[in-house]
Amino acid sequence: MKANPSARYTGEVVYIYAFDVAYDTARKPIHELLGQPVAQFAVDASKRSPRQLFFYKPQMIRLPPMERIGPHGAVRVERVIKLLPVGAISITVRVPFTVNHVEDLVAFHDLQFSNGSLHEEVQRLAQEVVAELRGHLIRPQPQLPEEEAYTVFCIAAPVTNAEGEPLNAEQWFQAHRRQIAALLTQEEEMERLSKQEAEESTARYLSYYDNDLVVIDWDAALLVDEPKDFDEALYIMELANLQLAELEAYDRLLDEALERSYRDLGERPLRSRGDILRELREIRIDMARFNDELSNISKFFGDWHLARIYEKISARFHLGDWHRTINGKLKTLDDLYQLLKQDQNNRVMFWLEITIVLLFVIDLVILVVGLK
Repeated sequence: MKANPSARYTGEVVYIYAFDVAYDTARKPIHELLGQPVAQFAVDASKRSPRQLFFYKPQMIRLPPMERIGPHGAVRVERVIKLLPVGAISITVRVPFTVNHVEDLVAFHDLQFSNGSLHEEVQRLAQEVVAELRGHLIRPQPQLPEEEAYTVFCIAAPVTNAEGEPLNAEQWFQAHRRQIAALLTQEEEMERLSKQEAEESTARYLSYYDNDLVVIDWDAALLVDEPKDFDEALYIMELANLQLAELEAYDRLLDEALERSYRDLGERPLRSRGDILRELREIRIDMARFNDELSNISKFFGDWHLARIYEKISARFHLGDWHRTINGKLKTLDDLYQLLKQDQNNRVMFWLEITIVLLFVIDLVILVVGLK
C-alpha cells in the first residue's frame, strides 16, 4: 500500500485465529511445515522490567508474504503460524493500513480481498497445516472446528491532530472514544451508538507511557504504540484468545462426558461400570494435565504492564468464569466417579459376603456329613 503523506493514522490490523485441532500433540520435534523451517518464537520486551522476564515459547513458522487487493488498494499480507502443545494452532495475519479517520478502519473487520475473504484464506491455511501435522496429532478433530478469532487494530504512535502535532494518547482516547467504540464493535453508524455502549466497550483500557494505549473489547482491541513494541501486547492477546478456544473445547468435552455418564447411570446402562470408571478416571487425569499446560503457556513474569493487559483481556473474555464452570463440571464428574466407585465397592462386598456365607454353609454340610 502506498503511503499517504496527509494520512493521520498508519499501522496494521492483526487478525488472530485460534483452532483446537486435536486432543494433544506428540512430543517430537517438527523441523519443517508447509515448506518453511520451524523456529522457536521469541518476544523481546522493551518496557521497564527485571531481568527474569520469561515467556512461553511455542514453535512457529513465518510464511512468505502475499500481495492482495484490499478495501483501500494493494496490501502486503504477512502470516505466522504457531504450534502449541495443547493440540492447538494459532494463525496471525497482519495487514498494513493508512487512513485519515479511526472510523475508516471499520471496513477491516470482515476483510474482503478481490479474490475472496481473509476468513476463507485462513480456513484453507488451517486445513493445510492440520493435513501436514496429521502424524503429530493425537486424536485429531474429525473436521476443522470453528475458530476463535480476535482482531487488533495497531496504530503507530504518536497519534497526531489535524495539524500533525503529537497528542497524549489518553487525551486522544477521550476525544475519540465514540469512534473507538464504533471501531471495536464494528458499528458503521457511529452516531447511533449510545453513550452507555461507547463507555462500556472502551471501559478496559491501559496506558504505560504518554504515547501508548491499549483498549480491549470482546471481539477486537485497539493498540497505540511504537511499531517495534506491538509484538509484546499482541502475544498476550494471542495467548488469551488461545486459552478461550481451549476452554470452550474442554467445556464441550466435559458436556459430552457428563451426558454419557448420566445416561450410563440410568436403569439400563449401555456400558459396564468398569468402562465408565475407566473413562471418568482418564478425564480427571487429562483435565489435570490440561490445566497444567494451559497455565504454563500464560506464564510471563517481569513485565507488570503486560500482566495488566492479560488481566484486562482475561476479564473481558471471562476466562475466570470459564475455569469455574469447568471446575464445577469436573467436581460433578468426580462425584459421579466416587458414586460409581462406592457402588462398585458395595457390589464387591455383597458378593464377598455371599461367598463367605456359602463357604460357611459348605463347612456345615461337610461337618454334618462327617458326623453321620
